[in-house]
Amino acid sequence: MPLIIIVSLVFLAVFFLVFGAVRMLVGDQLVLRERLQQMEIAMTRKNKLGFNEELQEDFSIRILNPMKNRFSTVIQKYTPVKQISTIERKLDYAGRPYGWGASDYLTAQYLTTIALGVIAFVVTWLIGTSVSNQIMALLLGLIGGYLFFEMMVESRIRTRQKEIQKALPDVLDLMTVSIEAGLGFDAAMQRVVEKAHGAIAEEFNETLQEMRMGKTRREALRDLGIRAGVVDLSRFVESLIQADQLGVSLGNVLRNQSDQMRILRRQRVQEQAMKAPIKMLFPMILFIFPCIFIIILAPAIIRLMNAL
Repeated sequence: MPLIIIVSLVFLAVFFLVFGAVRMLVGDQLVLRERLQQMEIAMTRKNKLGFNEELQEDFSIRILNPMKNRFSTVIQKYTPVKQISTIERKLDYAGRPYGWGASDYLTAQYLTTIALGVIAFVVTWLIGTSVSNQIMALLLGLIGGYLFFEMMVESRIRTRQKEIQKALPDVLDLMTVSIEAGLGFDAAMQRVVEKAHGAIAEEFNETLQEMRMGKTRREALRDLGIRAGVVDLSRFVESLIQADQLGVSLGNVLRNQSDQMRILRRQRVQEQAMKAPIKMLFPMILFIFPCIFIIILAPAIIRLMNAL
């Protein structure tokens, strides 16, 4: 065999042997490095897309929400715990308007207070009133902004509690019929959620969700009575808890409670009807009677003046 062929074969053998050894030693690192580079490119592209998407978001999401969250954190940090719990209870009574918590409510209240105060001061300053009037406008704006949210929440609480109080007898009738038809208590509450509307359906739905998440029936019902803040509903809840403890039939309890609620509702309507004449008295004295006196006495007074 020619020498050149032997040398070539030896060279190829050594080359492939060295190449294979290097591939075995360095190949995994090269593959890993290549994959890391691909991941880095993908992450860079994703970050660019995410940055572009972030720039396309609304101004309120990009700027105002982070500022509001920081302000809420500061407010919650320096607000007494007792005041926070009081506001949380009021918001529960009001049905959590706009999904607010105590920090959100305080943030909106303080910002509105500051804004109205500044607006009142700037308006009076532009008009050119005296310094005392400007300070008075500033104080009135601050007080008005602070009291606005208090009155709004109190109004929502009264409206919501009246709605629950009014709908409770019909809801109890529906639960009574459902339980006597063979449904369980949870299924009867679900029936109320499906058929009823408004605040009482929302409260029953939240109670069902709490029971599904692991709360006992007694705890969920007790929370229902506390959360709504309605006396009639609290009595109904206590009677259900007592019936559950004593093993009394829920159908009989619901029927008795429904009858009592209807009697209470009828008595409230009669009470409002008895108050109506008294409420009508002052508008009649201030607005209607003067007009009647003018119509009756004006011609006589005019004739008397002409005669004199």
